[in-house]
Amino acid sequence: MGKEKTHINIVVIGHIDSGKSTTSGHLIYKCSAERERGITIDISLWKFEIIKYYVTIIDAPGHRDFIKNMITGTSQADCAVLIVVAGVGEFEAGISKNRQTQEHAPLAYTLGEEIVKEVSTYIKKIGYNPNTIAFVPISGWNGDNMLEPSANMPWFKGWKVTHKVGNASGTTLLEALDCFLPPTRPTDKPLCLPLQDVYKIGGIGTVPVGRVETGILKPGMVVTFAPVNITTEVKSVKMYHEALSEALPGDNVGFNVKNVSVKDVHHGNIAGDSKNDPPVEAAGFTAQVIILNHPGQISSGYAPVLDCHTAHIACKFAELKEKIDHHSGKKLEDGPKFLKSGDAAIVEMVPGKPMCVESFSDYPPLGRFAVHDMRQTVAVGVIKAVDKKAAGAGKVTKSAQKAQKAK
Repeated sequence: MGKEKTHINIVVIGHIDSGKSTTSGHLIYKCSAERERGITIDISLWKFEIIKYYVTIIDAPGHRDFIKNMITGTSQADCAVLIVVAGVGEFEAGISKNRQTQEHAPLAYTLGEEIVKEVSTYIKKIGYNPNTIAFVPISGWNGDNMLEPSANMPWFKGWKVTHKVGNASGTTLLEALDCFLPPTRPTDKPLCLPLQDVYKIGGIGTVPVGRVETGILKPGMVVTFAPVNITTEVKSVKMYHEALSEALPGDNVGFNVKNVSVKDVHHGNIAGDSKNDPPVEAAGFTAQVIILNHPGQISSGYAPVLDCHTAHIACKFAELKEKIDHHSGKKLEDGPKFLKSGDAAIVEMVPGKPMCVESFSDYPPLGRFAVHDMRQTVAVGVIKAVDKKAAGAGKVTKSAQKAQKAK
């Protein structure tokens, strides 16, 4: 796939056993059988092409992990498809006592109205406008209404949404996917690329892999990895096995770097432009946190694991500076002795190992985190300010030195 179309990452979410995998799998299967309609696919990578977009379907992990990933941004999703069960015996159970086969068509209509009503009420509470969301009845198992309108749903007259760029309408799930509004891509900011993995590929060399969060990554660029403080040249950039002249925010890419071992750079490191606000190690940072679910009290010295971008590192609550009202942000108390579930506070945090973070206002993907302890998400936070360590000389590869001299 080239770069003619915008790339969007879609995650399929819903209750366990709601049919997420079945729906995703059927969509992938149906699209692979529809190449003549201009829809292409790489099944192994769960990627396909629709009219307006290149789509990557991201597999949502377990419920707790997914909540953590949504908060930290590591889910990488631009858009979501929420699956709501509407089968006989589930949503229907509270509406009809007599589940006769002949009643299923009018029952489906009733269920459709009920689900739209209930889900709309809920998503409005959490801040979404239901009018901007397409409600599409489908069969993940049979494929009804996924690529083509289904004759089995005569009661469904189509979906309509009202976006800031205008109205849209359609019948199928595929049409609804094409109506997603992709997020703005911050290409004007300096490069920021958290590493998900680092591979050693025979005949090529070291290939870090990650998603461009801000800025642009190009072959020939000199990048700095933090907090390891290694600077080298990018030899090539690839996405979907194709070489790119540039990678933009939202692109999941692999890029080849010379004179760097797979042991030198790691999952959780950040790649940035060596000449434009390069990333550096954080000595500590000030954050606003909300305690979601902790069975006891949190005092200074508490050192749970933080999940921030792709990093997973223990950080100490070094100082509880002030307790605040989490709605207004107003200070309630200076130097609280402890925090408990429901409290919001400003705290000073110190990483237990070298870590690279940024303030939320400068680089949002690097400025939000989840606090993980006791196999659950106990708190969430945003970073207000970072105390950055002075960047030392670090390692600069010969490839980078040549590239810098050439420029």
